Amino acid sequence: MALERLTERALNRALLARQGLLERMAVPPAEAVDRIGAVQAQYWPALTVALWSRVEGIGADTVPVELDRGGLVLGTLLRRTLHLVTPAQHSAFAAAVMAVGDDTWRRSGGEPTPEAEELRSRLPEFAADKPRTPDEVTAWIEDWVAGHPDAVDEAELEVQRKYRWRPFRSTVRLVRAPADGRWGQRVPEDVLAAPVPSDGVPPGPQEALRTVVRRHLGAFGPAGADDVAQWIGWKITPVKALLKELEPELALFRDERGRVLYDLPGAPRPGEDGPALVRLLPWFDSTLLAYAPGRRSRILPEEHREAVYAKANLQVRPTFLVDGTVAGTWSLERKRRTAVLTLRPLERLPRQARAQLTEEAERLLPVCAPDVAEHSVAVDEA
Repeated sequence: MALERLTERALNRALLARQGLLERMAVPPAEAVDRIGAVQAQYWPALTVALWSRVEGIGADTVPVELDRGGLVLGTLLRRTLHLVTPAQHSAFAAAVMAVGDDTWRRSGGEPTPEAEELRSRLPEFAADKPRTPDEVTAWIEDWVAGHPDAVDEAELEVQRKYRWRPFRSTVRLVRAPADGRWGQRVPEDVLAAPVPSDGVPPGPQEALRTVVRRHLGAFGPAGADDVAQWIGWKITPVKALLKELEPELALFRDERGRVLYDLPGAPRPGEDGPALVRLLPWFDSTLLAYAPGRRSRILPEEHREAVYAKANLQVRPTFLVDGTVAGTWSLERKRRTAVLTLRPLERLPRQARAQLTEEAERLLPVCAPDVAEHSVAVDEA
């Protein structure tokens, strides 16, 4: 059966519609995060910008408030990267990460002993009642290791001690939470036991993988098997097999290159004619990372790739969208009592788009820098 071909612009509008980038969502923050997928969280200020650009009513304190009340959690998940998710998302993503074998802690090679795996499985018990600082976790682990001298080999002990057992505590079984109860200017290093499903039973490996694949398609589809594999951090062969299994309940399309794309049947696909307002996206925005390298042109023109991805320090710069695609980058600089947001176009901007971007940046500044008295927007044509 011939599959409907979707143009690049149609794929762009589908992505924007699902991400709240065609029209901001008028829903609670947790519901928005559930819709848009796991939000990249390795850079703390990015979280507020990501939600502000997609959801109505987001303020400077929205993310900390939601984290405090438990509507959102922050943990190491897909691709061993910090993400902001709902508790329900966390359970599925965590199970999927373990299913694909991407929750490893060893850094010196070799196979873990059963005793070391027991230690890791018991760590959430230590952090179940309150957040634990890195020093507390390190002391607890060292005490356990002293009583089980053969559990971790010397080469691994040397590496773990060098990094204060960071690889060991960067597990899907834990989430981040400040031990002193105050969310500051960066992601806390303190850890708390990860949330568990309401029935106390985590999803099985296959169930979790099916859930995560559907969540990717719902947030970023239509997408190819290589896109899904990239987002999950899984090899493409098992992803293809799982998508083949799910085909009877999915909608199938082709892109302009003939690649097969998968989607949820009822997901938004508004066509290519609708307008897209300007938007500012944060550092490491998920829309720029949800597809396989070389497959991101629905939102990032190929000629702008090098300006957005900084290979030297593995950064993804904050960007702005004009007519739905990346047209420039931006930066925020604080100088005592002043915060300056600088827009850096990567192409010639129509006068109207420039004015709209300036207005959008002016609205964002008080949310990004609420503690600064003066705000200004600059446009750097260099």
